[in-house]
Amino acid sequence: MMSTPTSFADLGLSPELLAALSDLGYEAPSPIQSACVPYLLAGHDLLGMAQTGTGKTAAFALPILQRIDLRKRLPQALILAPTRELAIQVAEACQSYARHLPGFHVAPIYGGQGMGLQLKQLGRGVHVVIGTPGRVMDHIERKSLDLSHLTTLVLDEADEMLRMGFIDDVEWILQHVPTTRQTALFSATMPEPIRRVAQRYLRDPQEVKIKSTTATVTAIRQRYWQVSGLHKLDALTRILEVEDNLDAAIIFVRTKTATVELAEKLEARGYGAAALNGDMNQVLRERTIDQLKTGGIDIVVATDVAARGIDVPRISHVINYDIPNDTEAYVHRIGRTGRAGRQGNAILFVAPREISTLRAIERSTRQPIEPLTLPSKQAVADRRVAQFKEQIMQVIESEELDYFAEVVNEIEEESTETDIHEIAAALAFLVQQERPLRAEGLSDALPRDANASRGRHQDDTRNRRHDSPLQAYRIDAGRAHGITPGDIVGALTNEAGIGGRAIGRISLFDDYSIIELPNDLSKETLNTLAFLRVRQRPLKLAPMVRRDRQEKRDGGKAKKSFARKKSGK
Repeated sequence: MMSTPTSFADLGLSPELLAALSDLGYEAPSPIQSACVPYLLAGHDLLGMAQTGTGKTAAFALPILQRIDLRKRLPQALILAPTRELAIQVAEACQSYARHLPGFHVAPIYGGQGMGLQLKQLGRGVHVVIGTPGRVMDHIERKSLDLSHLTTLVLDEADEMLRMGFIDDVEWILQHVPTTRQTALFSATMPEPIRRVAQRYLRDPQEVKIKSTTATVTAIRQRYWQVSGLHKLDALTRILEVEDNLDAAIIFVRTKTATVELAEKLEARGYGAAALNGDMNQVLRERTIDQLKTGGIDIVVATDVAARGIDVPRISHVINYDIPNDTEAYVHRIGRTGRAGRQGNAILFVAPREISTLRAIERSTRQPIEPLTLPSKQAVADRRVAQFKEQIMQVIESEELDYFAEVVNEIEEESTETDIHEIAAALAFLVQQERPLRAEGLSDALPRDANASRGRHQDDTRNRRHDSPLQAYRIDAGRAHGITPGDIVGALTNEAGIGGRAIGRISLFDDYSIIELPNDLSKETLNTLAFLRVRQRPLKLAPMVRRDRQEKRDGGKAKKSFARKKSGK
């Protein structure tokens, strides 16, 4: 039995990978990394049970990168992921770990992205491919993805692939890759179908089971807002204005550039804000943290790496402006608040395509994250008025105002038709021009609150309000093929990038189904839909017209049924 490594150097990783981990601020391997990396480096197949957020991406990515032959620009590792979001995250992680490996190339391939771009990427040659099952199958059948030199195959979040109806596609892929490959399967749970796949396709696997110890502090109130990316700054400033007991905040973003840009925008809006990122020298970093401690600034905009080790008791709020890539990062972030016995607040901005990451965080932390209602303009105005009144009273109580009272008296004497109240109102008007007190003076650019869109597809006959008219489509898949509405929704949202609320009624029949989608889908999305599969079955999605309308144009008798549009008509 292998001893448990306590440092990344103990794992036997190359100097290039160790340097990358140091750059990223990684200090010690997580339990799953300590357990899995030695087995994978030694060439064993592996069956890993671990929750999202335990660090499993590095657990399989580091051994893959260690064993890659950079001289061969051929796919040597394939990582299957259930969603395009996870495929992108894993690709970004691989790129980060490989920053000191010259000439390394990784390609994420998934539905919702143009096939042409992926064909170019694969044509130029890549070392690692990360993809969703349906799109990987497409490329294998097109012969644009050559897996004859594959040495490692990873199935990430296998139970999610089972839940979304992709397990048959996964088995098809397993049957089309070299039998000499090394295989690693990771799953948070081990339902019987996943266990059967492991028994059938893994050779004497080493088993690793990691119990998630990730837990958030109960003193932290956690909320999320589902946000449109174009309006994040406006939403952020509204939240900052009305939050109760806001003393100091850390706002987390993904990139160093974003720390500077967001801090500057907040400063322009009157907040005492500063950036904190890995490009700053130690002296400047310490000065910024000291300013946060002493009240010189109230907001720090930081990256994960730069915020390591910050312990400032006055931090009342942590705002995840950009969602973290894994649960562990989320827990580390929000742990900056709720310290020294104080109540903490954590707010998470979630784009519609990131809802699956939100759910993974909730599952892993075993704590619900409640939806946050964006403050209305009136709420912002009410808070500003209350603060304005408080400031006025503080000035009256603490400042010597005789000189200014004389100025006001002079104005009143010089304009006999103006009373003291009108003068005070005029002064208030002048003071508030940069920060309007009335609701109608505030920006109206924000979208409607998106929290109401949290609903999920539960059956095939639901009716919802849609922002654009719907078009009916026919697909060559129905109940006889084992298709469920959930399978169709999963394929549309994860492979084609169509938001859940955009999907209308789904009607299943024995050998076909009818689905309603927005009638303004982009050409790129339609091209993606043309290649969409569910449970290995091509959907052959095609728009439909009402026969009553068609026959009325043709002079025929109207019938209330649907007909497939003829191609090219």
